[in-house]
Amino acid sequence: MESRVLSGSTISGLIRLKKTNAYIISMRTNRSVGDGGNLIWGRQLRPALLLLEKSSPPARNVSGKRELLRPICAAASSPAEENDSSSQGKISPVGFFQKYPALLTGIFFFMWYFLNVIFNILNKKIYNYFPYPYFVSVVHLFVGVVYCLASWTVGLPKRAPMDLNLLKLLIPVAVCHALGHVTSNISFAAVAVSFSHTIKALEPFFNAAASQFILGQQIPLTLWLSLAPVVLGVSMASLTELSFNWTGFISAMISNISFTYRSIYSKKAMVNMDSTNLYAYISIIALFVCIPPALIIEGPQLIQHGFGDAIAKVGLTKFVSDLFWVGMFYHLYNQLATNTLERVAPLTHAVGNVLKRVFVIGFSILAFGNKISTQTGIGTCIAIAGVACYSYIKAKIEEEKQQLKSA
Repeated sequence: MESRVLSGSTISGLIRLKKTNAYIISMRTNRSVGDGGNLIWGRQLRPALLLLEKSSPPARNVSGKRELLRPICAAASSPAEENDSSSQGKISPVGFFQKYPALLTGIFFFMWYFLNVIFNILNKKIYNYFPYPYFVSVVHLFVGVVYCLASWTVGLPKRAPMDLNLLKLLIPVAVCHALGHVTSNISFAAVAVSFSHTIKALEPFFNAAASQFILGQQIPLTLWLSLAPVVLGVSMASLTELSFNWTGFISAMISNISFTYRSIYSKKAMVNMDSTNLYAYISIIALFVCIPPALIIEGPQLIQHGFGDAIAKVGLTKFVSDLFWVGMFYHLYNQLATNTLERVAPLTHAVGNVLKRVFVIGFSILAFGNKISTQTGIGTCIAIAGVACYSYIKAKIEEEKQQLKSA
């Protein structure tokens, strides 16, 4: 009787053990749930697993090691847990221009050149029927200021705060900017655009002279030697330029000096402000500087016959639209120039600046059909080549200085 009970209990225990082992083996077989198996099956078994975990001690496998069921439970996690774990492993998609930054920089250069060429051509066309450079200069700045105020209103960009001390620093910069801008336009109105830009190629010479004799910075001999072709080329071009007159020549030279002093004052007025806001404030101050001379010098003529003659020649709609677009192109090309030059190294900046002047001179000759003598063409090429050499040498010197500072 006792042996029967023993054998009966043993049999029943063996049956229970067999069922338990079979259940565990089936659970082992489906451990692939965590590797992408049937998650619904795993979730359906989850309550039973929890109950088994609480009620039963951990089973032992054939090798005698403990076999825990917790990994199965972890594999059958909730959807929220799965999403969290998968999102941590995912890499955010890279945009097209982030993947090809050189392409984006090329687009910036193209837009900078394109807007500059369009501005110069449209500006000269306006002067052909409306020769009032002081008023046109005011329009350039006015349209740009309206654009900046509208951008600040929508918060693109957010307006940087202004105080009295910062205003005192920016006023000399803005005055030089206004004077250089007005005299450039006087030159554009008086002579061919190509010749005006050839004269403005002398700007590096004035920058070097100001750095040496005003700021006390030592300019290497190689830089001075690279400026010799610039002076020679501009002299050759000026002697045989068909559209030459002293008003255009002197105005372009004053523009060079004004922009040189603008650079000097900009270095003294280095402020912790982004370039977009800084250019906006300089434009606003320069606008107030340009309005009085425009009213005094050209105001009476504009009221008597200036506006009437222009409207009679091209019509009111074209006259207003030309003034608006020339102001918009002026502001946008300056803004694009700032944004482009922030993306590149000094050497690329220097090369880009030289190429921009080549583009403007070339397209202006094509657009207006200006006849130039052989000597003028050779002189222009020599001047541009000299500017390229100067820009290259200066950029290399700046890069070496930056490397020494970082080292």
